[in-house]
Amino acid sequence: MEHGQNQITVVDEQGNEQLCEILFTFESEEFGKSYVLYYPVGAEEDDADDIEIHASSFIPGEGDEGGNLDPIETDEEWDMIEEMLNTFLEEDEGGE
Repeated sequence: MEHGQNQITVVDEQGNEQLCEILFTFESEEFGKSYVLYYPVGAEEDDADDIEIHASSFIPGEGDEGGNLDPIETDEEWDMIEEMLNTFLEEDEGGE
């Protein structure tokens, strides 16, 4: 994972690079990890209601170095991420 301002480059299993927009990041004391929620750049123009949002855990790199994205492994983590996403989306809608 390479850090930009609000974008990251994600490499999939086939080695394809995809530029993604960071929705938000947060840390979980419960799981002792940081998480990033992101979606492919260009997706917001297609259909804002149908954006596929991806989530990964990550360990930040040193200084400007990117960190590694790791898959979410437990249902407990997914539940917590879903809760954070719903809260984020509600606050986002309320702020407009």
